[in-house]
Amino acid sequence: MTNTAAKTKSTPRQGVQAARARTAIWFLVPALIAIVLVAGYPLYKTFYFSFTDSNISNPADAKWIGLGNYWYTDPQTGVSLGLLQDPKWWSAVWYTVKFTVVSVVLETILGLIIALVINAKFKGRTFMRTAMLVPWAIPTVVSAQMWAFMYNDSFGLLGTQLGAVLADTDKAVWAITAVDVWKTTPFMALMLMAGLSIIPGDLYEAADVDGASKWTQFWRITLPLLRPAMMVALVFRTLDALRVFDVMYVMMGPNKAAEASMTAYARLNLIDNQLLGYGSAASVFIFLLIMVFTVIYVTSLRVRFD
Repeated sequence: MTNTAAKTKSTPRQGVQAARARTAIWFLVPALIAIVLVAGYPLYKTFYFSFTDSNISNPADAKWIGLGNYWYTDPQTGVSLGLLQDPKWWSAVWYTVKFTVVSVVLETILGLIIALVINAKFKGRTFMRTAMLVPWAIPTVVSAQMWAFMYNDSFGLLGTQLGAVLADTDKAVWAITAVDVWKTTPFMALMLMAGLSIIPGDLYEAADVDGASKWTQFWRITLPLLRPAMMVALVFRTLDALRVFDVMYVMMGPNKAAEASMTAYARLNLIDNQLLGYGSAASVFIFLLIMVFTVIYVTSLRVRFD
């Protein structure tokens, strides 16, 4: 009797949830159709070209080579020619992942500190909110060139003290990470400020009445309620950092950037070397890597908030 009653009580709720799910799907259909039309065909062609020896100057003469762009060893010379056998590709993957992890972590921490400070009530808060967005508002190419001048070892403000940091890939990645943190931290702060603005003030008033310290309020109220906004910001920033191209291309040049950025590596082979098939294989790998990160983030969101 008890189990039957429980099932009977849960049926109306399940019906409402199912109706909401169907409505949500219908709202998503136009967006899904637009995505398929705009991104579906180019994505299909990229996957197709990655299995061919297509050249950008004459793609019509492409021959199907299967996984040759990904893994291939010349039987006569013994030379490894596949993407996954190229040390330069794995160097680009390693530096990109390192750049992503370090920059996103620093931007999140600094963005949270800035958001908490600016969210407080003080004189001049409006001006501070506007001023903090200046680095983010500057176009990336402009800010990258500005910092490239500053890192110049001949006349740069920082380069004369630090030396030719952009000439060494190891040093250049850290220098560019600092530039990215300077430019993109305001974006993280803005996203987190939006999350802070929807936290009810009554919770803090009740916590004050109960004698909770500011530190306790941060850990028990602010941080838990800020997690959804923080996760969304992390998704945007992680995906953006994995696709890093312009700042490295401007500051390091096409050849050096290809050693530190997956997208720069793909662009070098696709455009400069005109290897449409090989460059498409690199692009497919980037797409799959980004998809893995996206699935991890979305899964963690569902597990935490379902």
